[in-house]
Amino acid sequence: MIEKMSFVTLAGPKTEIDYLVDHYLSKHDIHLENALSELSSAEQFTTFTEENPFKAMLTKSRELMLLVKNPEKATISKINVNKAQKFIDKIDEQIDDIRTEVANLEKQMDALNQDYAVLAPFKTLNYSLKGIYDMEFFKYRFGKIPRSEFDKFESYLDPDMDEIFLTCLVESEYVYGVFFAPIDKFNEVAKDFRNIHFDEIPIPKQYKGFPNDECLSIAKNKAELDEKIKSKNAEISTVVETNRDKLVSACRRIEIAFSNFDVRKLAAVTRDSGVTFQVLCGWMTTKEAKKLLKETDDDPNVVCIVSDDVDDHKSIPPTKLKNNRFIRPFELFVKMYGLPAYNEIDPTLFLTITYAFIFGIMFGDLGQGLCLLIGGLIVYKTKKMDLAGIICAAGFFSCIFGALFGSFFGFEFESFISPLNSMITLPFLGSINIVLVAAFLFGSFVIVSTMIINIANAIKQKNLGKALFGPNAVTGLVFYVSIIAVIILYMTGKPLPGTILAVIMFGVPLILIFLEEPLKNLVSKKQPLIEDSKGIFAATAFFELFDYLITYLSNALSFLRIGVFAISHAAMMQVVMTLAGAENGGSANIVVVIIGNIIVMAMEGLVVGIQVLRLEYYEMFGRFYEGSGREFVPYRKKYKK
Repeated sequence: MIEKMSFVTLAGPKTEIDYLVDHYLSKHDIHLENALSELSSAEQFTTFTEENPFKAMLTKSRELMLLVKNPEKATISKINVNKAQKFIDKIDEQIDDIRTEVANLEKQMDALNQDYAVLAPFKTLNYSLKGIYDMEFFKYRFGKIPRSEFDKFESYLDPDMDEIFLTCLVESEYVYGVFFAPIDKFNEVAKDFRNIHFDEIPIPKQYKGFPNDECLSIAKNKAELDEKIKSKNAEISTVVETNRDKLVSACRRIEIAFSNFDVRKLAAVTRDSGVTFQVLCGWMTTKEAKKLLKETDDDPNVVCIVSDDVDDHKSIPPTKLKNNRFIRPFELFVKMYGLPAYNEIDPTLFLTITYAFIFGIMFGDLGQGLCLLIGGLIVYKTKKMDLAGIICAAGFFSCIFGALFGSFFGFEFESFISPLNSMITLPFLGSINIVLVAAFLFGSFVIVSTMIINIANAIKQKNLGKALFGPNAVTGLVFYVSIIAVIILYMTGKPLPGTILAVIMFGVPLILIFLEEPLKNLVSKKQPLIEDSKGIFAATAFFELFDYLITYLSNALSFLRIGVFAISHAAMMQVVMTLAGAENGGSANIVVVIIGNIIVMAMEGLVVGIQVLRLEYYEMFGRFYEGSGREFVPYRKKYKK
């Protein structure tokens, strides 16, 4: 069901807005609206234009919170905003110098990492770097060559040149090395190497020993730096953890102060007798609104006004669903489609009954149903997953229909009805499976139910035209029920209605559906009755009427899949039992039975779940449900976060 809403207006001195938020908004569920757009005399009001003064402090507090281990285990104490700010500044100053040292050490570490990455490919070079730097008659270049070019690089080089290339490291993509050439021929050699895409790697001049020795030295320095960084971080952790409880309390108080100040964006401001007042507006459940009104009665700083007339306000009330614990998991599917508008009927109960019932028919097996029931219940109780609750309910109905169908993990026992073998003879159709007939009748009943809900929705919305005229209104209901009644009379051999009655049952509703647009406009006193020309209206109405007739048929036939899946489930289990050697009373191979049941449960469970949801959305919700509501989001929820 949808909880009844009341519109609440809270007013008080501007200086008391934090008091108002802390004492009232944080303790009651209220969906705040923009007060300036809600108030009828908006020209007398302005909005808050001040920048949030807690923005910088919030950034600082969040940086500190990242350093706290297990903040959820901290003991929270009350602290005012000023003390919270001073304490956060104090802790930040204590660790600021240490953080600066850590930052400098990390810069040194980054530099060493870069140097190591440069020198590492040349560790196999058996020459000191200083000796290479000090050569008088030769020049050099360290670098890398693409592997694809290296394999053929000798053909690019002049055989008469006096160059040397020392290979240091061969990888999948590159070959690292250094080439030497006489000073007078170096430019020509360098040009040849550029032709094979030689990429120079500058070596830092502070390293003068053998590359491998320098790499070992860098690794040693990195280890020492790492220890220093760990030591400094430990100092920071000690400061933070020593003050954890108070620090977390202070940071959370700043979060609340920042959030409280942001409430001002939704408030309206006015001046009276030299005093600046602020006004906040929003929606509350009627029950909560009465509690708030009672609490503010004796508060001289706050004025609270509660209005139960939801039509007297510019914003549409948000939707807050309230269902019992057995139905609540199915709100998941309702929200996936869209929340009901405030003036709509909550379809959760209808979806709960039809979804679980249809799933049970299509997945009718007592043993498999018990698995879904128990498994879903365990997960729902431990993880609080709505989907697990839905599976639990579906499993319960699977058990019921499994008992009716006489199936326990594929083993058959005495049944009320057999999906594979129960047949009935009907006029015109001949012998047909009774499960399919039952599915058709059930689908017809569901369609009639959705039409009735649509009419009830229209009445609740005070939309007489929607209730009377249309394929899902009174006219559509009369026409559809008449068709079903005639089919049942024909199949049972009863006399059919006479001509006059048939015209009333079929002709009149179709004519009224054809004239749906002008009749709705007439009832709502809207002009013109027909917006387009009469010719366009007639053509459009005719094809829409034809589409409605096709939809009536397709919707009813769509429910046949319920019976088809019930039959296919029984057939698949029969195949499993045949493979297990249990046909004709034989002894079953238990391994085959277990594997077969797992496969059928996994495959059919998923498919059936999706197919039932499709029936809900397309064949049922499409007839009566808009799902255009907006969620009730209380400020307290944001406040707690």
